[in-house]
Amino acid sequence: MTSIEAMKAGISHQEGFFDGARGAQTYYQCWLPEGDPKAVLLIVHGLAEHSGRYMNVVNYFVPLGYAIYALDHLGHGKSEGTRVFVNKFEDYTGPLKTYFDRVRSEQPDKTIFLLGHSLGGLISSRHLLDHQANYGGAILSGPGIRMANQPSGFFIFLVNIASVLMPKLGVKQLESDVISTDPAEVERYVVDPLVHPGKVTARLGAEMNRCSIYVQAKAKQISLPLLILQGGADATADPAGTKLLFDTAGSRDKTMKVYEGFYHEVFNEPKARRDKVFQDIQDWLESRL
Repeated sequence: MTSIEAMKAGISHQEGFFDGARGAQTYYQCWLPEGDPKAVLLIVHGLAEHSGRYMNVVNYFVPLGYAIYALDHLGHGKSEGTRVFVNKFEDYTGPLKTYFDRVRSEQPDKTIFLLGHSLGGLISSRHLLDHQANYGGAILSGPGIRMANQPSGFFIFLVNIASVLMPKLGVKQLESDVISTDPAEVERYVVDPLVHPGKVTARLGAEMNRCSIYVQAKAKQISLPLLILQGGADATADPAGTKLLFDTAGSRDKTMKVYEGFYHEVFNEPKARRDKVFQDIQDWLESRL
């Protein structure tokens, strides 16, 4: 179901821009159910993609009464900025806090759950270290704590040097065929004009590595209810890195679900598969409202 079809189904869609990192206009959108929302899901999308790719989440949860809010990170989707480039990782976490404040003002009495995927899982993890008291819980999908096929220490050293001398140099090509076992979903990704097809920049690679190290060192401070989702055949986010985050997190209420045979985007697997993921999320949310 597209955004237009969702609106015809009674889902209200709103969009706009706010001032984000370094003065760049940051795009946001939200989908609201009919009537009073039972809770809010705040989506933090992954690397090189955008918030519009989460219609499967929207179409499942909004009819259940959840309001869904999402933004496009700096240099992603409809937001301004050099594609997949940041000066500092805080150029992601800063606008997320700004947007949270906006969501809270619109939904002052609703429980807000953070839902971060891939790079969005890393952004969310870093954000939670400072702001977890704002949320009723967090859902992290294939969080980018450690890449599959982790690059060598020497390669990371070279990227760190390039991040200073040639920060916008492309250093890592993203692979499209590993996002989902559904060929149609892969094709939609490939032809999507808002998905960045090029390489990850050196500065972003270095900043992601810096943030990952920090999150791993501080994860014990994460104490809110936590649900971690991981595709068992994920060739982008290392399942071992996800397990490390789960084991290290200080939350007493924490659950990890591994979906054997699923690729990186568990929300974009074939319908029967993704509905299993959504049912698990629904059960988890309902038991914490």
